[in-house]
Amino acid sequence: MPDTALLESKSKLNDVAYQLLEEAIVTLRIPPGALVSEQRLSEMTGVGRTPLREAVQRLAREHLIVVMPQRGLQIPTIDIGKQLRLLETRREIERLICRSAAKRATPAERKSFERLASEFSAAGVKNNDVAFMRSDREFNELCLVVARNEFAESAMRALHGLSRRFWYLHYKQAADLPEMARLHSAVASAIARGDVAGAGEALDRLVDNVETFTKATVTLDQI
Repeated sequence: MPDTALLESKSKLNDVAYQLLEEAIVTLRIPPGALVSEQRLSEMTGVGRTPLREAVQRLAREHLIVVMPQRGLQIPTIDIGKQLRLLETRREIERLICRSAAKRATPAERKSFERLASEFSAAGVKNNDVAFMRSDREFNELCLVVARNEFAESAMRALHGLSRRFWYLHYKQAADLPEMARLHSAVASAIARGDVAGAGEALDRLVDNVETFTKATVTLDQI
């Protein structure tokens, strides 16, 4: 029989490695286009090679790392066209996820969404981008769990990190952090209330904002 405690410990290490690397990539501490080695990532995060490799494979599935045999690892560059296609997909899948979460959340899960709504509001008031990104990651993960749809979850996981990285790269030029935080808070609040239609409508307003912001970056890049 496998040692359950040991398996849980390994799983936690894998999650820690993933969270540290994902945040470093999304917040551009590891910039787009960079070539990195497992050794460098291990030194950066303080995580051992085995959990690091698990995290790298997960990030590769999410298109945040490209594994280049015999050359190391590369952080993909950012492509506006791909980002717009991502948003087309994200809108449909995330609407389903948010509506399902509003319908299926337990009382304890609704409390978590209430807390996240408050955290989004606080991040907006303080214009705190890192706090917003961390709340956004927790919100996304909670939605995937609460929606209880493994097929939607699988499709959505490949989109979250790419969306956050693009936003972080450009938000100081074209986006309004307080407004983005307000829109996220509205989605979280609707889910907390069990408002299925409201959650879908709030999600559409959020994606409308992101789409406008994404298109605006094209103009800014040409200035």
